Amino acid sequence: MERPVNRIVNPPELPRPRGFSHAVVAGNTVYLAGQIGAGETIVEQFDGAASNLIVALDAAGGVVGDLVSLQVFVTDVAAYKASLSELGQVWRERFGTHYPAMGLFGVTELFEPWALVELMGTAVIQP
Repeated sequence: MERPVNRIVNPPELPRPRGFSHAVVAGNTVYLAGQIGAGETIVEQFDGAASNLIVALDAAGGVVGDLVSLQVFVTDVAAYKASLSELGQVWRERFGTHYPAMGLFGVTELFEPWALVELMGTAVIQP
């Protein structure tokens, strides 16, 4: 019996990945690579990162309701907490009232030196 092959997803709307894939589909599970977004503030970057994550999820055949887990990596936890109201507004605009299992992780830096926040997630596409 032949093993199923995982499907690599790199949507043209996102920057061309080098050394990684934006999403990998294994069965009905979608593994979403870390996404960052442009902007000066953590709120602007969160909005861009969420948008990019949704682009990758959509290209993999999923919708925001399929997200089961989301990891939020930030370089400044205090700035994140201070922006909760604005971040909540961005969340509702992008994800509605869907709240997957989530974790917030304070890190010393992200791959891009200017990045303040990165989102990485897992989705299970319902048949």
